[in-house]
Amino acid sequence: MDLQITGTIKQILEVQSGESKNGPWKKQDFILETPGKFPKPVCVTQWGDQIDQNNIAVGETITASIDIQSREYNGRWYTDVKAWKIEKGEGASRSETPPPPKDIDFGPYDENDAPF
Repeated sequence: MDLQITGTIKQILEVQSGESKNGPWKKQDFILETPGKFPKPVCVTQWGDQIDQNNIAVGETITASIDIQSREYNGRWYTDVKAWKIEKGEGASRSETPPPPKDIDFGPYDENDAPF
């Protein structure tokens, strides 16, 4: 399954790096805001050489091909959205996530209702 997400880069976080048993590593998170009536921020991670190759900037519209992976640690689950390919520009790819059906009423949204 090929998953893609399209949006505008709102923030780029600092590069993180370290050493593991497999050698040195580096990663960088960025916040992508999806388009639509109810835009959603999504934290996406790019790893290694992709950071320099993609050379992303705040304000750019991109389409990221992604893998989603969850892992358990001490009884809690954590989910990562990892970009393995990034295409820049408005016409990068039009296979955006479709909007939710119009007949669903999500009710009023309140940031204070977040489960975390």
